[in-house]
Amino acid sequence: MYRVWNILTSYSLLLIFGALTALIWANLDALAPVAGQPHYWAESYHHFVEFVIWDHAPIGHYHDGHRTLTLHYLVNDVLMALFFAIAAKEVWEAVILKNGSLRGRRAATPLFATAGGMFGPIAVYLGLAAILGSDTYDAVANGWAIPTATDIAFSYLVGRIVFGAGHPAVRFLLLLAIADDAAGLIILAIFYPSAELAPVWLLLSLGAAVGVFVLFNWLPRYLDRGNQARPNSTWVRQNLHFLPYLVAGCASWYGFMMSGLHPALGLLPIVPTIPHADRAFGIFADAEKYLHDLLNQIEHALKTPVEIVLFFFGLLNAGVEFSSMGDATWLVLAGLLIGKPVGIFLFGWLAAVPLGLGIPSGMRLIDLIVIGFVAAIGFTVSLFVASVAFEGGPVQDAAKMGALFSFGAALIAIVAGKLLKVEKQTL
Repeated sequence: MYRVWNILTSYSLLLIFGALTALIWANLDALAPVAGQPHYWAESYHHFVEFVIWDHAPIGHYHDGHRTLTLHYLVNDVLMALFFAIAAKEVWEAVILKNGSLRGRRAATPLFATAGGMFGPIAVYLGLAAILGSDTYDAVANGWAIPTATDIAFSYLVGRIVFGAGHPAVRFLLLLAIADDAAGLIILAIFYPSAELAPVWLLLSLGAAVGVFVLFNWLPRYLDRGNQARPNSTWVRQNLHFLPYLVAGCASWYGFMMSGLHPALGLLPIVPTIPHADRAFGIFADAEKYLHDLLNQIEHALKTPVEIVLFFFGLLNAGVEFSSMGDATWLVLAGLLIGKPVGIFLFGWLAAVPLGLGIPSGMRLIDLIVIGFVAAIGFTVSLFVASVAFEGGPVQDAAKMGALFSFGAALIAIVAGKLLKVEKQTL
Protein backbone atom coordinates (compact mmCIF):
# COMPACT_ATOMS: atom_id res chain seq x y z
CA MET A 1 0.00 0.00 0.00
CA TYR A 2 2.97 2.31 0.62
CA ARG A 3 3.96 2.23 -3.06
CA VAL A 4 0.35 2.86 -4.08
CA TRP A 5 0.27 5.92 -1.84
CA ASN A 6 3.53 7.10 -3.42
CA ILE A 7 1.90 6.89 -6.86
CA LEU A 8 -1.14 8.80 -5.60
CA THR A 9 0.95 11.58 -4.09
CA SER A 10 3.26 11.72 -7.11
CA TYR A 11 0.64 11.96 -9.81
CA SER A 12 -2.66 13.00 -8.30
CA LEU A 13 -2.68 14.65 -4.89
CA LEU A 14 -2.15 18.23 -6.08
CA LEU A 15 -4.73 17.70 -8.82
CA ILE A 16 -7.30 16.58 -6.24
CA PHE A 17 -6.41 19.51 -3.98
CA GLY A 18 -6.82 21.98 -6.83
CA ALA A 19 -10.17 20.48 -7.86
CA LEU A 20 -11.51 20.49 -4.29
CA THR A 21 -10.36 24.10 -3.80
CA ALA A 22 -12.18 25.12 -6.98
CA LEU A 23 -15.36 23.28 -5.99
CA ILE A 24 -15.42 24.91 -2.56
CA TRP A 25 -14.64 28.37 -3.98
CA ALA A 26 -17.37 28.17 -6.62
CA ASN A 27 -19.95 27.04 -4.07
CA LEU A 28 -19.08 29.37 -1.18
CA ASP A 29 -22.16 31.50 -1.91
CA ALA A 30 -24.29 28.80 -0.29
CA LEU A 31 -21.97 28.53 2.71
CA ALA A 32 -20.85 32.15 3.24
CA PRO A 33 -23.22 34.47 1.34
CA VAL A 34 -22.26 38.11 0.81
CA ALA A 35 -25.12 40.51 1.48
CA GLY A 36 -26.58 41.93 -1.72
CA GLN A 37 -24.26 39.84 -3.92
CA PRO A 38 -25.75 36.34 -4.21
CA HIS A 39 -23.11 35.17 -6.68
CA TYR A 40 -20.09 36.97 -5.22
CA TRP A 41 -17.84 33.93 -4.75
CA ALA A 42 -18.80 32.23 -8.03
CA GLU A 43 -18.14 35.44 -9.95
CA SER A 44 -14.82 35.98 -8.18
CA TYR A 45 -13.81 32.44 -9.18
CA HIS A 46 -14.66 33.02 -12.84
CA HIS A 47 -12.83 36.37 -12.82
CA PHE A 48 -9.78 34.54 -11.48
CA VAL A 49 -10.02 31.85 -14.18
CA GLU A 50 -10.27 34.42 -16.98
CA PHE A 51 -7.63 36.75 -15.54
CA VAL A 52 -5.94 38.54 -18.46
CA ILE A 53 -2.17 38.10 -18.36
CA TRP A 54 -1.42 39.80 -21.69
CA ASP A 55 -3.81 41.45 -24.08
CA HIS A 56 -2.78 41.69 -27.76
CA ALA A 57 -0.38 38.81 -27.13
CA PRO A 58 1.30 36.58 -29.73
CA ILE A 59 -0.49 33.57 -28.25
CA GLY A 60 -3.88 33.10 -26.63
CA HIS A 61 -7.56 33.12 -27.48
CA TYR A 62 -8.23 34.87 -30.79
CA HIS A 63 -11.06 37.42 -30.77
CA ASP A 64 -11.74 40.87 -32.21
CA GLY A 65 -8.68 40.63 -34.44
CA HIS A 66 -6.12 39.94 -31.71
CA ARG A 67 -5.06 37.31 -29.19
CA THR A 68 -5.46 37.50 -25.43
CA LEU A 69 -3.44 35.35 -23.05
CA THR A 70 -5.55 34.47 -20.01
CA LEU A 71 -4.66 32.36 -17.00
CA HIS A 72 -7.05 29.66 -18.24
CA TYR A 73 -5.37 29.60 -21.68
CA LEU A 74 -1.90 29.50 -20.12
CA VAL A 75 -2.77 26.40 -18.10
CA ASN A 76 -5.13 24.50 -20.43
CA ASP A 77 -3.52 25.26 -23.79
CA VAL A 78 0.14 25.91 -22.97
CA LEU A 79 1.20 24.14 -19.79
CA MET A 80 -1.04 21.09 -20.17
CA ALA A 81 1.06 20.31 -23.24
CA LEU A 82 3.64 19.01 -20.75
CA PHE A 83 1.09 16.60 -19.27
CA PHE A 84 0.08 15.29 -22.68
CA ALA A 85 3.74 14.97 -23.67
CA ILE A 86 4.32 12.63 -20.71
CA ALA A 87 1.23 10.63 -21.67
CA ALA A 88 2.51 10.47 -25.25
CA LYS A 89 5.91 9.31 -24.00
CA GLU A 90 4.31 6.32 -22.26
CA VAL A 91 2.24 5.50 -25.35
CA TRP A 92 5.27 5.83 -27.63
CA GLU A 93 7.39 3.51 -25.49
CA ALA A 94 4.55 0.99 -25.23
CA VAL A 95 4.25 0.86 -29.02
CA ILE A 96 7.82 1.13 -30.29
CA LEU A 97 10.21 -0.34 -27.71
CA LYS A 98 11.20 -3.94 -27.06
CA ASN A 99 8.89 -5.35 -24.35
CA GLY A 100 6.48 -2.47 -25.02
CA SER A 101 3.09 -3.29 -23.54
CA LEU A 102 1.18 -2.50 -26.74
CA ARG A 103 3.28 -4.78 -28.94
CA GLY A 104 2.43 -8.28 -30.03
CA ARG A 105 -0.38 -10.71 -29.36
CA ARG A 106 -0.59 -9.99 -25.64
CA ALA A 107 -1.93 -6.52 -26.41
CA ALA A 108 -4.72 -7.76 -28.70
CA THR A 109 -7.43 -8.40 -26.10
CA PRO A 110 -6.72 -5.17 -24.14
CA LEU A 111 -6.91 -3.24 -27.42
CA PHE A 112 -10.27 -4.82 -28.22
CA ALA A 113 -11.43 -3.99 -24.68
CA THR A 114 -10.22 -0.41 -25.18
CA ALA A 115 -12.37 -0.13 -28.29
CA GLY A 116 -15.35 -1.38 -26.29
CA GLY A 117 -14.50 1.09 -23.53
CA MET A 118 -14.88 3.89 -26.09
CA PHE A 119 -17.77 2.70 -28.27
CA GLY A 120 -19.84 1.69 -25.22
CA PRO A 121 -19.79 5.13 -23.55
CA ILE A 122 -20.43 6.89 -26.88
CA ALA A 123 -23.46 4.66 -27.58
CA VAL A 124 -24.89 5.17 -24.09
CA TYR A 125 -24.23 8.92 -24.08
CA LEU A 126 -25.71 9.64 -27.51
CA GLY A 127 -28.47 7.03 -27.18
CA LEU A 128 -29.78 8.45 -23.91
CA ALA A 129 -29.42 12.00 -25.26
CA ALA A 130 -31.59 11.03 -28.25
CA ILE A 131 -34.20 9.54 -25.91
CA LEU A 132 -34.31 12.83 -23.97
CA GLY A 133 -35.33 14.66 -27.14
CA SER A 134 -33.86 16.58 -30.03
CA ASP A 135 -33.30 19.78 -28.04
CA THR A 136 -31.23 17.94 -25.43
CA TYR A 137 -29.41 15.94 -28.10
CA ASP A 138 -28.45 19.07 -30.03
CA ALA A 139 -27.22 20.75 -26.85
CA VAL A 140 -25.03 17.90 -25.60
CA ALA A 141 -24.08 15.87 -28.69
CA ASN A 142 -20.63 17.46 -29.05
CA GLY A 143 -19.63 16.03 -25.67
CA TRP A 144 -19.73 12.41 -26.88
CA ALA A 145 -16.00 11.95 -26.25
CA ILE A 146 -16.11 13.04 -22.58
CA PRO A 147 -17.07 9.60 -21.18
CA THR A 148 -14.53 7.76 -23.36
CA ALA A 149 -11.63 8.93 -21.18
CA THR A 150 -9.81 6.90 -18.53
CA ASP A 151 -7.63 8.62 -15.94
CA ILE A 152 -4.46 6.50 -15.90
CA ALA A 153 -3.15 7.50 -12.46
CA PHE A 154 -6.43 7.12 -10.58
CA SER A 155 -7.49 3.95 -12.41
CA TYR A 156 -4.09 2.41 -11.67
CA LEU A 157 -4.42 3.30 -8.00
CA VAL A 158 -7.94 1.87 -7.69
CA GLY A 159 -7.01 -1.18 -9.77
CA ARG A 160 -4.25 -2.05 -7.30
CA ILE A 161 -6.61 -1.56 -4.38
CA VAL A 162 -9.24 -3.85 -5.93
CA PHE A 163 -7.04 -6.56 -7.47
CA GLY A 164 -3.78 -6.28 -5.57
CA ALA A 165 -0.46 -5.23 -7.09
CA GLY A 166 0.36 -8.69 -8.48
CA HIS A 167 -2.94 -9.47 -10.22
CA PRO A 168 -2.74 -9.76 -14.04
CA ALA A 169 -5.87 -7.60 -14.25
CA VAL A 170 -3.78 -4.60 -13.13
CA ARG A 171 -1.44 -5.01 -16.08
CA PHE A 172 -4.44 -5.53 -18.36
CA LEU A 173 -5.95 -2.31 -16.99
CA LEU A 174 -2.72 -0.40 -17.66
CA LEU A 175 -2.62 -1.64 -21.25
CA LEU A 176 -6.21 -0.52 -21.67
CA ALA A 177 -5.57 2.88 -20.07
CA ILE A 178 -2.49 3.57 -22.20
CA ALA A 179 -4.34 2.62 -25.39
CA ASP A 180 -7.29 4.74 -24.25
CA ASP A 181 -4.94 7.70 -23.82
CA ALA A 182 -3.57 7.21 -27.32
CA ALA A 183 -7.07 7.09 -28.80
CA GLY A 184 -8.07 10.11 -26.73
CA LEU A 185 -5.19 12.16 -28.14
CA ILE A 186 -6.29 11.25 -31.67
CA ILE A 187 -9.90 12.19 -30.89
CA LEU A 188 -8.84 15.55 -29.48
CA ALA A 189 -6.74 16.30 -32.55
CA ILE A 190 -9.38 15.31 -35.11
CA PHE A 191 -12.73 16.19 -33.55
CA TYR A 192 -11.98 19.13 -31.27
CA PRO A 193 -10.00 21.79 -33.13
CA SER A 194 -9.52 24.97 -31.14
CA ALA A 195 -10.13 27.30 -34.10
CA GLU A 196 -10.75 27.31 -37.82
CA LEU A 197 -8.40 24.78 -39.37
CA ALA A 198 -5.32 26.01 -41.23
CA PRO A 199 -3.43 22.74 -41.88
CA VAL A 200 -0.53 24.44 -43.63
CA TRP A 201 0.78 25.49 -40.21
CA LEU A 202 1.31 21.83 -39.35
CA LEU A 203 4.28 21.97 -41.72
CA LEU A 204 6.01 24.01 -39.02
CA SER A 205 5.42 21.21 -36.50
CA LEU A 206 6.53 18.58 -38.99
CA GLY A 207 9.62 20.57 -39.93
CA ALA A 208 10.54 21.08 -36.27
CA ALA A 209 10.19 17.36 -35.55
CA VAL A 210 12.13 16.21 -38.62
CA GLY A 211 14.81 18.88 -38.19
CA VAL A 212 15.53 18.19 -34.54
CA PHE A 213 15.56 14.41 -35.10
CA VAL A 214 17.94 14.55 -38.07
CA LEU A 215 20.34 17.16 -36.67
CA PHE A 216 20.52 16.17 -33.01
CA ASN A 217 19.57 12.50 -32.90
CA TRP A 218 20.21 10.67 -36.19
CA LEU A 219 23.21 12.65 -37.47
CA PRO A 220 25.42 12.31 -34.34
CA ARG A 221 24.70 8.58 -34.25
CA TYR A 222 25.48 8.30 -37.97
CA LEU A 223 28.80 10.10 -37.52
CA ASP A 224 29.62 7.83 -34.59
CA ARG A 225 28.95 4.58 -36.43
CA GLY A 226 31.71 2.07 -35.68
CA ASN A 227 33.13 4.23 -32.87
CA GLN A 228 32.14 2.90 -29.45
CA ALA A 229 33.30 6.13 -27.78
CA ARG A 230 30.44 7.96 -29.59
CA PRO A 231 32.15 11.39 -29.41
CA ASN A 232 29.53 13.29 -31.45
CA SER A 233 26.53 11.89 -29.58
CA THR A 234 28.28 12.53 -26.26
CA TRP A 235 29.08 16.15 -27.22
CA VAL A 236 25.48 16.83 -28.25
CA ARG A 237 24.15 15.30 -25.06
CA GLN A 238 26.59 17.01 -22.69
CA ASN A 239 26.56 20.46 -24.28
CA LEU A 240 23.07 20.81 -25.73
CA HIS A 241 21.08 18.30 -23.64
CA PHE A 242 17.33 19.06 -24.07
CA LEU A 243 17.74 22.58 -25.55
CA PRO A 244 17.20 21.61 -29.24
CA TYR A 245 14.04 19.71 -28.28
CA LEU A 246 12.80 22.66 -26.23
CA VAL A 247 13.16 24.96 -29.25
CA ALA A 248 11.53 22.37 -31.52
CA GLY A 249 8.74 21.88 -28.99
CA CYS A 250 7.97 25.60 -28.92
CA ALA A 251 7.89 25.71 -32.73
CA SER A 252 5.67 22.63 -32.91
CA TRP A 253 3.30 24.04 -30.26
CA TYR A 254 3.01 27.30 -32.20
CA GLY A 255 2.29 25.36 -35.38
CA PHE A 256 -0.54 23.50 -33.65
CA MET A 257 -1.99 26.74 -32.28
CA MET A 258 -1.97 28.44 -35.66
CA SER A 259 -3.30 25.33 -37.43
CA GLY A 260 -6.44 25.25 -35.30
CA LEU A 261 -5.64 21.91 -33.66
CA HIS A 262 -5.66 22.04 -29.89
CA PRO A 263 -2.25 23.42 -28.89
CA ALA A 264 -2.09 21.24 -25.77
CA LEU A 265 -1.20 18.46 -28.21
CA GLY A 266 1.58 20.52 -29.76
CA LEU A 267 4.49 18.60 -28.23
CA LEU A 268 3.34 15.21 -29.50
CA PRO A 269 5.34 15.31 -32.77
CA ILE A 270 8.55 16.03 -30.82
CA VAL A 271 8.33 13.17 -28.29
CA PRO A 272 9.32 10.39 -30.77
CA THR A 273 12.36 12.39 -31.91
CA ILE A 274 14.04 12.41 -28.47
CA PRO A 275 16.69 9.73 -27.79
CA HIS A 276 15.01 7.02 -25.74
CA ALA A 277 15.72 3.75 -23.96
CA ASP A 278 15.98 0.53 -25.94
CA ARG A 279 13.33 -1.31 -23.93
CA ALA A 280 10.18 -0.41 -22.01
CA PHE A 281 9.67 -1.15 -18.33
CA GLY A 282 6.03 -0.07 -18.19
CA ILE A 283 4.19 2.94 -16.86
CA PHE A 284 5.03 3.82 -13.24
CA ALA A 285 7.90 1.30 -13.35
CA ASP A 286 10.43 2.02 -10.60
CA ALA A 287 13.25 0.92 -12.93
CA GLU A 288 12.74 3.95 -15.17
CA LYS A 289 14.20 6.28 -12.56
CA TYR A 290 17.58 4.60 -13.14
CA LEU A 291 17.53 5.05 -16.94
CA HIS A 292 19.78 7.76 -18.37
CA ASP A 293 18.32 8.22 -21.84
CA LEU A 294 17.29 11.80 -22.60
CA LEU A 295 13.57 11.03 -22.89
CA ASN A 296 13.39 9.57 -19.37
CA GLN A 297 15.58 12.36 -18.00
CA ILE A 298 13.19 14.94 -19.43
CA GLU A 299 10.20 13.09 -17.99
CA HIS A 300 11.79 13.00 -14.54
CA ALA A 301 12.69 16.70 -14.77
CA LEU A 302 9.07 17.50 -15.66
CA LYS A 303 7.60 15.53 -12.76
CA THR A 304 7.32 18.40 -10.27
CA PRO A 305 6.36 21.07 -12.84
CA VAL A 306 3.59 18.82 -14.18
CA GLU A 307 2.29 18.19 -10.66
CA ILE A 308 2.01 21.98 -10.21
CA VAL A 309 0.36 22.30 -13.63
CA LEU A 310 -2.19 19.64 -12.65
CA PHE A 311 -2.97 21.56 -9.46
CA PHE A 312 -3.78 24.65 -11.50
CA PHE A 313 -5.66 22.55 -14.06
CA GLY A 314 -7.90 21.25 -11.29
CA LEU A 315 -8.23 24.74 -9.80
CA LEU A 316 -9.18 26.39 -13.09
CA ASN A 317 -11.48 23.69 -14.44
CA ALA A 318 -13.31 22.06 -11.55
CA GLY A 319 -14.99 25.18 -10.13
CA VAL A 320 -18.55 24.18 -10.98
CA GLU A 321 -21.57 25.19 -8.94
CA PHE A 322 -23.61 22.23 -7.74
CA SER A 323 -26.69 23.97 -9.11
CA SER A 324 -25.19 23.46 -12.58
CA MET A 325 -26.00 19.75 -12.59
CA GLY A 326 -28.12 18.91 -15.59
CA ASP A 327 -28.66 16.48 -18.44
CA ALA A 328 -24.99 16.50 -19.45
CA THR A 329 -24.00 15.47 -15.91
CA TRP A 330 -26.09 12.32 -15.97
CA LEU A 331 -25.22 11.52 -19.59
CA VAL A 332 -21.47 11.66 -18.84
CA LEU A 333 -21.96 9.51 -15.75
CA ALA A 334 -24.13 7.01 -17.61
CA GLY A 335 -21.57 6.78 -20.39
CA LEU A 336 -18.81 6.10 -17.88
CA LEU A 337 -20.62 3.91 -15.33
CA ILE A 338 -22.73 1.90 -17.80
CA GLY A 339 -21.03 2.21 -21.19
CA LYS A 340 -17.47 1.57 -19.96
CA PRO A 341 -18.00 -1.75 -18.12
CA VAL A 342 -20.51 -3.08 -20.66
CA GLY A 343 -18.33 -2.13 -23.64
CA ILE A 344 -15.12 -3.45 -22.08
CA PHE A 345 -16.75 -6.73 -21.11
CA LEU A 346 -18.45 -7.34 -24.49
CA PHE A 347 -15.43 -6.46 -26.63
CA GLY A 348 -13.04 -8.23 -24.26
CA TRP A 349 -15.20 -11.37 -24.38
CA LEU A 350 -15.37 -11.13 -28.18
CA ALA A 351 -11.57 -11.03 -28.40
CA ALA A 352 -10.96 -13.69 -25.76
CA VAL A 353 -13.56 -16.32 -26.74
CA PRO A 354 -14.92 -16.13 -30.31
CA LEU A 355 -11.66 -14.74 -31.74
CA GLY A 356 -9.55 -17.03 -29.57
CA LEU A 357 -7.12 -14.35 -28.40
CA GLY A 358 -7.54 -15.31 -24.76
CA ILE A 359 -6.92 -13.37 -21.57
CA PRO A 360 -3.90 -13.32 -19.25
CA SER A 361 -3.33 -16.38 -17.10
CA GLY A 362 -4.85 -15.94 -13.64
CA MET A 363 -7.54 -13.56 -14.85
CA ARG A 364 -11.25 -14.42 -15.29
CA LEU A 365 -13.62 -13.06 -17.92
CA ILE A 366 -15.84 -11.70 -15.14
CA ASP A 367 -12.88 -9.55 -14.03
CA LEU A 368 -13.46 -7.49 -17.19
CA ILE A 369 -16.59 -6.02 -15.57
CA VAL A 370 -14.59 -4.86 -12.56
CA ILE A 371 -11.89 -3.48 -14.86
CA GLY A 372 -14.67 -1.60 -16.68
CA PHE A 373 -15.79 0.10 -13.49
CA VAL A 374 -12.19 1.01 -12.61
CA ALA A 375 -11.67 2.43 -16.10
CA ALA A 376 -14.83 4.53 -15.65
CA ILE A 377 -12.82 7.05 -13.60
CA GLY A 378 -12.54 9.75 -16.26
CA PHE A 379 -11.59 12.77 -14.16
CA THR A 380 -8.51 14.51 -15.63
CA VAL A 381 -8.97 13.80 -19.33
CA SER A 382 -12.79 13.95 -19.08
CA LEU A 383 -12.50 17.41 -17.53
CA PHE A 384 -10.17 18.48 -20.30
CA VAL A 385 -12.44 17.19 -23.07
CA ALA A 386 -15.45 18.87 -21.44
CA SER A 387 -13.57 22.17 -21.46
CA VAL A 388 -12.96 21.94 -25.22
CA ALA A 389 -16.22 20.22 -26.26
CA PHE A 390 -18.48 23.03 -25.05
CA GLU A 391 -18.30 26.78 -24.76
CA GLY A 392 -18.23 28.07 -21.19
CA GLY A 393 -21.73 27.97 -19.75
CA PRO A 394 -24.35 25.67 -18.20
CA VAL A 395 -23.79 22.69 -20.50
CA GLN A 396 -20.01 22.74 -20.00
CA ASP A 397 -20.44 23.08 -16.24
CA ALA A 398 -22.91 20.19 -16.16
CA ALA A 399 -20.56 17.99 -18.17
CA LYS A 400 -17.63 18.86 -15.89
CA MET A 401 -19.75 17.88 -12.90
CA GLY A 402 -20.23 14.46 -14.50
CA ALA A 403 -16.46 14.15 -14.94
CA LEU A 404 -15.93 15.03 -11.27
CA PHE A 405 -18.59 12.61 -10.10
CA SER A 406 -16.86 9.81 -12.01
CA PHE A 407 -14.76 9.41 -8.86
CA GLY A 408 -17.75 7.40 -7.65
CA ALA A 409 -16.67 4.64 -10.01
CA ALA A 410 -13.88 3.85 -7.55
CA LEU A 411 -16.38 2.86 -4.84
CA ILE A 412 -18.48 0.93 -7.34
CA ALA A 413 -15.36 -0.94 -8.52
CA ILE A 414 -14.44 -1.88 -4.94
CA VAL A 415 -17.98 -3.15 -4.26
CA ALA A 416 -18.06 -5.01 -7.59
CA GLY A 417 -14.74 -6.63 -6.74
CA LYS A 418 -16.21 -7.91 -3.47
CA LEU A 419 -19.44 -9.15 -5.08
CA LEU A 420 -17.63 -10.88 -7.94
CA LYS A 421 -15.15 -12.46 -5.52
CA VAL A 422 -11.96 -10.96 -6.89
CA GLU A 423 -8.99 -12.60 -5.22
CA LYS A 424 -6.36 -9.97 -4.48
CA GLN A 425 -2.82 -10.92 -5.44
CA THR A 426 0.25 -9.23 -4.02
CA LEU A 427 3.63 -9.00 -5.73
